[in-house]
Amino acid sequence: MASTDAGYFRKLTRRLTADVAELDAHEMSQTAAAAGARRACDCSRGEEVTVLGRLRSVAVSPKSAEASLEAELFDGTEAVTLVWIGRRHIPGIEAGRTVRVRGRLAERNGAKVLYNPHYELQCGQ
Repeated sequence: MASTDAGYFRKLTRRLTADVAELDAHEMSQTAAAAGARRACDCSRGEEVTVLGRLRSVAVSPKSAEASLEAELFDGTEAVTLVWIGRRHIPGIEAGRTVRVRGRLAERNGAKVLYNPHYELQCGQ
């Protein structure tokens, strides 16, 4: 019983003293793992991956450039850039939304990228 109490107080102290962004990242990482998705930090170029995370930002290419929509997905461990070529808008793809994506992981300028990933919007998040 004493060990359980110590664990509870340790978790409570951590939650009270931790940075909000750190807590959010930890929660997002746990949610992704519970949903069966891989952690972005464990994924390597060339692998077929499924990642679950929150969209931090969404950007559309300028009208003068070829159409593309880019979003930064963060799963609590690392960011993955999502790029939809030929699209300027996808309903539901907006900052703050939780999304599960699947595709073959690539690298662009040292950053992880998924081109034209299959995506599923997560309800209630």
